[in-house]
Amino acid sequence: MNAVVQTGYGSADFLEFRAVERPTPGDNEVLVRVVAASLAAGDYFGMRGTPFPIRFYIGFPKPKKDWVVGLDCAGVVEAVGKDVTRFQPGDEVYGECRGSCAEYAVANADRLARKPHCLTFEQAAAVPTSACTALQGLRDHGKVQPGQKVLVNGASGGVGPFAVQIAKALGAEVTAVCSTRNVEMARSIGADHVIDYTREDFTLGGPRYDVIMDNVGSHSLAEARRALTPQGVHIPSSGHAGLGWIAAAALSAMFVRQQGSPFVASTTNKDLEVLHELIEAGKVTPVIDRTYPLSEAPEAFRYLDEGHARGKVVITV
Repeated sequence: MNAVVQTGYGSADFLEFRAVERPTPGDNEVLVRVVAASLAAGDYFGMRGTPFPIRFYIGFPKPKKDWVVGLDCAGVVEAVGKDVTRFQPGDEVYGECRGSCAEYAVANADRLARKPHCLTFEQAAAVPTSACTALQGLRDHGKVQPGQKVLVNGASGGVGPFAVQIAKALGAEVTAVCSTRNVEMARSIGADHVIDYTREDFTLGGPRYDVIMDNVGSHSLAEARRALTPQGVHIPSSGHAGLGWIAAAALSAMFVRQQGSPFVASTTNKDLEVLHELIEAGKVTPVIDRTYPLSEAPEAFRYLDEGHARGKVVITV
């Protein structure tokens, strides 16, 4: 099968489009014929090899042999392992798999769900990792309640548009922070208020928020907490801010009431089903910036590496 293989760490120059062996599903796994995949922050960090601990998963000192990139996918079930009862060949699914930038990929059955009927495969592929991050950050870590004020810092990237829409679905009054070029997009997906960070700093006076979901780490933790109510909570959700910012958040969470701990989201069947319902109800719609064919996936990574993607970058197979 054709796939995008990573041969080293650093940039998209280490990505190659070539033929590799088709994977075989284990007992509780599903072989998916991939129709579309999307790139998430984890793919970017994997390409860079930073933060360094990610190399213990991908491979050290270089990626494992025939390491196929990509996690999020949407496609059609090709085959199932002997212990899988939830899916059967022919089912249209979406979720997280190993090596989604390929014609076929293997996924744990617990990390897949049936694709929402109202979405194309490209739209469905844009959902899993980013939407689960937004859902778990706001619902589980932020414990957002109806009527609360939520600010989403970094409202136009991969996670941000989902965070805006999910916070609205949870009943919050939502403020989106983004650049000038993304103000109208943020309004179009339901943000009640939009702050253009090139003109205004949300940490300097102004409203106070019950929850801040921080997808960019553009301010120090102390600065971000200034914009919280006394009982508010800051949810750090950005690997881009660096290990120092993440470590400081983890340490502060032990002593500072308003500081939430960094978290690693998990794509689960349960939460994919929750997202399925929100999508079918019209409360959540994926925002896609660009699509690339599988053979041009290295170019998609180069575009993502520029840091200006508006929503998700999708790969069609």
